[in-house]
Amino acid sequence: MIRRRPLAVRRRDFAQSQSSTASQGTTPDTLVIIVSSKTTSGVSYPRSMKKATAKHLIERYFRQLTDGCGNEDCTNEFCASCQHFRPVDKNSAAVKALELYKVNAKLCSPQKKDLDPDEPESSTNGYRPEFNRMTSSDLFPTKEAFSDVYFLTEDSVSVILGFCEEEGDFSALIRVIGRVFSSAEALTQSFRKTPTCSASSGGANGGAAVDADTEGETAAPPVDDTGGAAAAAAASPASTEETASSSLGSNDDDLTLDVEGVRRVYERLQAHEQIEASLVNALVYLCPNLELDLEYLDMYHTNRDYLNIFVLVMENTNLHSPEYLETALPLFCKAVCKLPVEAHARLTRAWSRSGAARIRRLMETFQQLITFTIISNEYDAETLVNDDETVVAATKCLKLVFYASVLGGDLDVGHNEDSDDSDSDDDEITLQELLGEERLYRRGPRVDLLERELGVRTLDVRRPVVPYEDFVNESVNEVVEMDKDFTFYKVDADSKFSFQSCPFILNAVTKSQGLYYDNRIRMYSERRITALYSMAQGQQPNPYLKLKVRREHIIDDALVRLEMISMENPSDLKKQLFVEFEGEQGVDEGGVSKEFFQLVLEEIFNPDIGMFTYDQETRSFWFNSSSLENEAQYSLIGIVLGLAIYNNCILDVHFPMVVYRKLMGKKGTFPDLADSHPVLYQSLKQLLDYSGNVEEDIVTSFQISGTDLFGNPITHDLKEQGEGIPVTNHNKQEFVDMYTDYILNKSVERQFKAFKKGFLMVTNESPLKYLFRPEEVELLICGSRNLDFKALEETTDYDGGYSKDCQVVKDFWETIHSFGEDQKRQFLQFTTGSDRAPVGGLGKLKMIIAKNGSDTDRLPTSHTCFNALLLPEYSSKEKLKERLLKAITYAKGFGML
Repeated sequence: MIRRRPLAVRRRDFAQSQSSTASQGTTPDTLVIIVSSKTTSGVSYPRSMKKATAKHLIERYFRQLTDGCGNEDCTNEFCASCQHFRPVDKNSAAVKALELYKVNAKLCSPQKKDLDPDEPESSTNGYRPEFNRMTSSDLFPTKEAFSDVYFLTEDSVSVILGFCEEEGDFSALIRVIGRVFSSAEALTQSFRKTPTCSASSGGANGGAAVDADTEGETAAPPVDDTGGAAAAAAASPASTEETASSSLGSNDDDLTLDVEGVRRVYERLQAHEQIEASLVNALVYLCPNLELDLEYLDMYHTNRDYLNIFVLVMENTNLHSPEYLETALPLFCKAVCKLPVEAHARLTRAWSRSGAARIRRLMETFQQLITFTIISNEYDAETLVNDDETVVAATKCLKLVFYASVLGGDLDVGHNEDSDDSDSDDDEITLQELLGEERLYRRGPRVDLLERELGVRTLDVRRPVVPYEDFVNESVNEVVEMDKDFTFYKVDADSKFSFQSCPFILNAVTKSQGLYYDNRIRMYSERRITALYSMAQGQQPNPYLKLKVRREHIIDDALVRLEMISMENPSDLKKQLFVEFEGEQGVDEGGVSKEFFQLVLEEIFNPDIGMFTYDQETRSFWFNSSSLENEAQYSLIGIVLGLAIYNNCILDVHFPMVVYRKLMGKKGTFPDLADSHPVLYQSLKQLLDYSGNVEEDIVTSFQISGTDLFGNPITHDLKEQGEGIPVTNHNKQEFVDMYTDYILNKSVERQFKAFKKGFLMVTNESPLKYLFRPEEVELLICGSRNLDFKALEETTDYDGGYSKDCQVVKDFWETIHSFGEDQKRQFLQFTTGSDRAPVGGLGKLKMIIAKNGSDTDRLPTSHTCFNALLLPEYSSKEKLKERLLKAITYAKGFGML
């Protein structure tokens, strides 16, 4: 093991060896070592000669990088005389010279014509030793040499870090890090792009330390005579503000920060644990000042490069560690929230270009802070998570990352449906305004300012960089009080934070609770309005949307009634639905409505009616473009879907996802065909992928063919006189786009427009489109297709003397688990009124099994309104199974028990 001598001793020996060599012409005792490939292998050198050689070689590399060799035909990529060489400043050249020395890079021989003939040459390739010579103080800087470093560059960090590694003492770097990273002004000036940044810093990250011998002697880079090593450490990142702004290019969102250089610096700093504490403490000191600067001095609009600070800090890959999570990161998130929306948009765009791995790291950092804070505290109805400043600030920061994931994903910002929302303001004063409740019943939430600044919506991305599911935080969903959160969202949004303003963090179950509160409040509102109007006009109040229908004529009865309501008073559709089947005694507490919806859907989706076509492969329905039914029928379907959401009912409908995308405001495009028309999609995809001559080999035109309702062939020109326009390699993409647009949009425009109109009659004032994505809307309407009866068993309650340990209950669950898929769906239909699981699965379905007498031959019965099964205490498992199967197979209609 070689022990490193004190630095003072090494300096003394070095000076004495130089003096001895110059005055006496002798050399001290030699130290026999194996020299690395930088010098001649296996040769024994005096210590002074080895240091002088290393210093001299570095000087030659420096001279080669700054002045060149003088050969106009030079091909050395590390020589300034080479035609392809990109000029570097002296500070960058100093660090690069160290790198070239370490790898024994090529050295050019200088041209003799470049030397003064009257000046004697040195013994080494014509270089004059006094030119750009480094002094001993340059080779061995002191800690005090870095006391005037007030901003950093990649090169200056490399110099200081090299010095500290040689010393074995990182106090100098710790002081510089603490000074720079605790100052907003210093960070704004640090790591700035320069015109030569990319050319000079590419190989300069290896460090300033150079092994002059086996004991780790170091040499500092050559610098100007006025500055020494400290000048290299404090090198200016840009000569003027104009130089920095010129690096922005044409994109205003580009930063003046050298992000790649920052990443390399963090990578080197994080290799030393001593420096981490300095970064944490500096950030803790910095963040309150950032908040003050932004809130009271409007620093961002004064200096747009102020945003560099936030990008620079978030490049630290250790922000998820406990040291940051406890103090520094919460303070930083609060500072980020003080930025104006314009800065948030720039920050989001910058992150969107950073790549999937870094976007995911940012997401995980903020998610960990949210989770860490929640599990470290306790929340209840009085102590709300909405009031936790750290959780709120981290959620707002996570929102920026979410939209960065959207911007960086597969975007489709065009192809928007014409808005059919009847949101136009009415000059007539409303009852809510008279009552002072207009805030509670306003039409939908306010516009998201970040979305408007970015010009993008969640709906505009088909596949984000990071999946939507990864942004959901289950800890938040467990502790959020949705009744209070809904109030903040609708009423106190200016003073209170609502998680519904960041719906990406909530799962579908939690969001459906918020939608439930919204729907119920609107129902109560309509009930109050009806009562007041009835009192004023002396009429009988009608607080419900009542439908009295006959089972045999359910479509006609429902259509006539709903059509009259939609024409005379559409607001009645916002009332709570109350269905009565003529001749039956059932009272609608929810179960009768479920039955009504199911029967209506069975009739309307009957293939014999011809309103929809059915695809056997996808098992889904699509609008029949040749249907003879009028628009009112399609409006009825839209109203039914809207009422199902509004009244919290699950429907057995099978639409492709493009229907829900269109309901949310997007037109169908080519990728949607994969779900709705898979055979056609594959054919068109093969056409796009075909590399041969399309016109000669495939022989098709801009005229397409199909069949009408009766199977007769029909044609349609995608372009005027399309039959005479061949599809070629040049226009095949246009053909595919027009074909898709016709199938998904134009051919069914009449039918879908009526369908959407009916849907919006019920949901136009709902926050549905702001809270839910298309796939979540499908889940709201159709429920979950995954039937987990184990989860249902775990959440079922018992009444009337039953418990989970009763023999009849054990026999019941064994029987249920032995059923096939169809029988299980029949049981759900019998017990709950729907054969689908609610949002969140069967575990969210609160079913009750109540005792209904002792052993008997009577069949089990149910209250579908309350998901209750009335089960007699059968004497055997076989009898229970026989009675239960008969009940679920032949159940139809309602009666009073």
